[in-house]
Formats: sequence, C-alpha cells, structure tokens
Amino acid sequence: MEYMNKILQGDTIETMKNLPDKSFDFCFADPPYFMQIEEGKKLFRVEGTEFDGCDDDWDKFSSMDAYKDFTKKWLTEVRRLLKDNGAVCVISGMQSIYEIGSILRELGYWVINDIIWKKSNPTPNFGGTRLNNSHETLIWAAKSKKSKFTFNYKTGKYLNGGKQMGSIWEFPVCAGNERLKDDNDKKLHNTQKPEALLYRVLALFTKKDDLVLDPFGGTMTTGAVAKKMGRNYTMIERDQTYIKYGQKRLDNVIPKIGDVENATFDIKPLKVSVKEMVDAGYFTVGEYFYNKNGKKAILADDSGKLRYKDETRSMHEIAGEMLGQTRRVNAFDCLYVVRNGEMVSIDVIRNNFRKFKTSEETL
Repeated sequence: MEYMNKILQGDTIETMKNLPDKSFDFCFADPPYFMQIEEGKKLFRVEGTEFDGCDDDWDKFSSMDAYKDFTKKWLTEVRRLLKDNGAVCVISGMQSIYEIGSILRELGYWVINDIIWKKSNPTPNFGGTRLNNSHETLIWAAKSKKSKFTFNYKTGKYLNGGKQMGSIWEFPVCAGNERLKDDNDKKLHNTQKPEALLYRVLALFTKKDDLVLDPFGGTMTTGAVAKKMGRNYTMIERDQTYIKYGQKRLDNVIPKIGDVENATFDIKPLKVSVKEMVDAGYFTVGEYFYNKNGKKAILADDSGKLRYKDETRSMHEIAGEMLGQTRRVNAFDCLYVVRNGEMVSIDVIRNNFRKFKTSEETL
C-alpha cells in the first residue's frame, strides 16, 4: 500500500477521501482544539515574560458551528476508513471535547472509555482567574457497538504494576530533548504530545503490525511511537515545515520490540482438553486430584469429571465443593496431582502439555 508508513501532505478531509474503505485498524487523532483565544490577547508568566501559547492559524474557526461541521466531516471519513473492528482515540481539551464526544455518538461510534491525561507539570493559570487546567481528555471509541476492538488488558496490568489499568493517566507535558525544535531552536509545534502518552495508547489498543491512522500528523509523534513499537502508520499533514522535521524524526526511529509491544501477556494459551492430556499420558483415569487442604477426588473419566463423596461432576464444581463453596471454581487454580512423590499443580501439567503440543505442531 502506497500510503503505509508514509506522511501524506494535504488537507486531512480531502486526503482521507482518497484512501480506501476499511483500511485502518486504529486511529489516533489530535485535532485542533479551537482554543478561542481572543485576537491580540497576550498571556504573561508571573515573572513578566510572555507565554507562547497556541494561537496558530490551524486552530482558528469562525464559530463553534464551523468547528463542529469540520469535526463531523473528518470523523465521518475516519469511520469509513476504519475496519469493522477498528477504534479511534481522540484527544482534546475542555474547549471542544464535549462537542467531539457528541459527534462521535451521532455518527454511530461506540464510546468505550474517556481517559484523563493528568499533566504532572501543567501550565499555570497566570491570571489566577480560574482553576489551573491540568488535564486533557481522550475519548476511546469503537467504530460501532458490534466492533470487536483490541484491548490488551493484561498488558495494561503489567504497565500498571500488576493492578488493573485505570482511566486517569499521569504524564508530564512534552519538554526537553523530546520537544522538536526548528533551526532557530524554537519549539516547532505548540501542542506536541509526549511519547509516553502515545506509547500507552498504542500498547493497550493496538497489535503489532496494525495500521494506525493519524489525520493531524503535526510532529509525527504517533508515527514515531508506532514505528518504535512495530506498528504501521499513515500520517496526514498539510504544513510542509512540520513534515520536514517530522520525517527526519521518523527516519531516526529504531524499532524496539519486547513483551509489551508484542502484547505477550494477552496471548491466549493453546486450548487443550483433559481427554487430550489423558490420551498423551499426562493424566490417568482413576488417579487422585488433591486440594491444598489434603482433600482428594478421583479422575472419573477422560472428560475431566471427578468423583467426590460418591458424586461425579465437573472438576470445577467438585473443586468448589472441596473448598466448602457452593459455586464453581477453576480447578486448574487449586488442584494438584502427585508426580515423583511431589504435589504438582494440574495447571503446571496442562502448561507442560501445551508446550509439548506446540512443539509437535511446529515440527
């Protein structure tokens, strides 16, 4: 595909119209926020220096209605370009995120989560006239309610220290060496996003080799992180200066693929049956299955049923009863067999069989 791993120069809506239906797995969009800064108004830091905020022409619209019309048009094109199981993540501030969310629903997207990017180093409210605006909001939405979107849940737990990933993410704003500068050592783009934010988005919501669309390329952060993580990208940008420095950035990226990038934690284990394990000699009909309290049940047949107290039922029901519970529990989490005089978890036995079966299939 001639648009894969490329920067496409042009108006984003018109450029998207030339791309084929259902060609992208995911879209990350950082559109104009329509900051609505008063013409000629300047902001000054406490010590008196002028604050260089976002007053770029690309962020200016004649009215909120004009901004909403623009938003509806580009989101319509994105939805056409997404595969049926695709999803989009849009970031914005309080100036426009509510309009974006409403339009997403109007167009048929299915909102999955909103995510708060809590800035650890936000820009102060210099005038002291309102609360410090210390966060931005991301809306993660599937193409439709029926979409089987990617969510690497266990990868998220890994990134969050073993705890379920929440919807409030704290990262500093883009600064230092990560901030792209022009030849005069001035920041290239006023709203460059930190790579850490994009890394988490792509780690959770995409898979290796997915094709990611960014309709507002800017400094090409999405493409840079996608390339680093083994994803493909298509960036759309109309500003030649952004493209010049963004392409240089992309050219210097070296992919680094590990467990997070491969979503190793979310790979579903090979499905195997008790009958297969009995046939292969990993379990024997008539042997005892024990729990940690020393209670035991007999493997009644090769379907996996256990006999306990003269009743023969599913191993998960029996495992629950052996623990004194009225509900089923996962037998592979709590039952053991004796191997070479040692108690071995039946889950370990099953994993050993999976390895054996996988190696057999690759021969």
